[in-house]
Amino acid sequence: MSAKKKTRPPNPAAAHGGADDDFRLAEPYAPAPEATDHARIAPAYGLFINGAFVSAASGKRFATVNPATEETLSEVAEAEPADVDKAVAAARKAFGPWNRLKASERGKYLFRIARLLQERAREFAVIESMDGGKPIRESRDFDVPQAAAHFFYHGGWADKLEYAFPGRKASPVGVAGQIIPWNFPLLMAAWKIAPALACGNTVVLKPAESTPLTALKLAELTADAGLPPGVVNIITGAGETGSALVNHPGIDKIAFTGSTEVGKQIQRAVAATGKRHTLELGGKAAHIIFEDAPLDQAVEGIVNGIFFNQGHVCCAGSRLLVQEGVAGTVVAKLRRRMETLVLGDPLDKNTDIGAINSRAQLERIEALVRAGVEEGARIHQSGQKLPEKGYWFRPTIFTETAQSHRITREEIFGPVLSIMTFRTPDEAIEKANNTPYGLSGGVWTDKGAKIFGVTGALRAGVLWANTFNKFDPTSPFGGYKESGLGREGGLHGLAAYVNLSR
Repeated sequence: MSAKKKTRPPNPAAAHGGADDDFRLAEPYAPAPEATDHARIAPAYGLFINGAFVSAASGKRFATVNPATEETLSEVAEAEPADVDKAVAAARKAFGPWNRLKASERGKYLFRIARLLQERAREFAVIESMDGGKPIRESRDFDVPQAAAHFFYHGGWADKLEYAFPGRKASPVGVAGQIIPWNFPLLMAAWKIAPALACGNTVVLKPAESTPLTALKLAELTADAGLPPGVVNIITGAGETGSALVNHPGIDKIAFTGSTEVGKQIQRAVAATGKRHTLELGGKAAHIIFEDAPLDQAVEGIVNGIFFNQGHVCCAGSRLLVQEGVAGTVVAKLRRRMETLVLGDPLDKNTDIGAINSRAQLERIEALVRAGVEEGARIHQSGQKLPEKGYWFRPTIFTETAQSHRITREEIFGPVLSIMTFRTPDEAIEKANNTPYGLSGGVWTDKGAKIFGVTGALRAGVLWANTFNKFDPTSPFGGYKESGLGREGGLHGLAAYVNLSR
């Protein structure tokens, strides 16, 4: 490892009289080139509060484990209510100066973070795959570029909020408490932090306990970018830490991405407090294939829709609805394609299917698959050999399924697909909407009128036509029913972090 001393911009607040003065952008900017050469994971991490890593008040730590090897990667501080108090106090102290900072200067910090993410893309991609189990190709080509894109996009909005909300005055909400899941830890951090900062808010973010490392590396990066202390605080811990953050009286807005069950608990907790909240929860997307669809392309879309990130995707196309006339052909093509998928080492660039994120998640997937077999569905699994260590599950599809089956109704959050057939568009729509979720869906057909007719009748927040799992920071993302409330991304996502007045 290089012994060069890392240079970073001076602290703008310290240079201009402390946190009570307006922050100013410090120059010159000097990135650390050695950070792109190695995926450096410290043996232990503290909590990132007020611009520095500090120990938890209790001194407690927990391990974060590589799911492909079951080896401990690092020990991470466990935040308790006293630590949450410190993080919220730091964010509250920083809020006034950060909000008063000229909006274009706030935008420069976001651009700087985005550039640093691009420069250190290899480091972040490797750590994301080691901590979460996803293939390096996905971390490298999707997670890190998308995270940088969100900082670039929202940096551009920082001084243009008057155009985002014409005729209205936008003011920041205050201190945002943000809780993110384990399936896309870096990207979800960007989804939440970037719009909050662009609108003048400060942040206390809690990553999932099983995948904290890229959020903590992002904390390092914000310091290297010269972001003023207290603007972004990152605390680690389990459910108790998240609960303390949700219930803290110093938090003005809660943003949560995770399970529907926890989302309901959060909604009950904030119901009488007046706190703003957005919830992006579970899904059970219907992926609809019509007889006139380009079937080879559709099969690739199915594979991407359910096996991307081992199925650890809230908008995964986990319910496949195929028109009867082509059902046999689609299933045969899909089974052949499944056998070509490479399962194994997440750091191998040829890997298609990585490790399941945790032992607990693997056990849930196994339990639901057993339920599918017991309820009479027909199981088809690919024949890949599983590594001896780590948490692994083969790509799996079920045919002869019914709406009553648990595998059709419940979110499995793994590489498991349930297949049903339909005869008419109306039947497809009825089956697609027969779910408590409403996050996403997809339609494959060569008829434009059918695309508009079917997607217009689907009760889902995100819909794709002749593709699946395509994302852009300009597009709002969110769902209906038990898939949550509010949107992230685009103008709708900005609106969640401002108060609007005439």
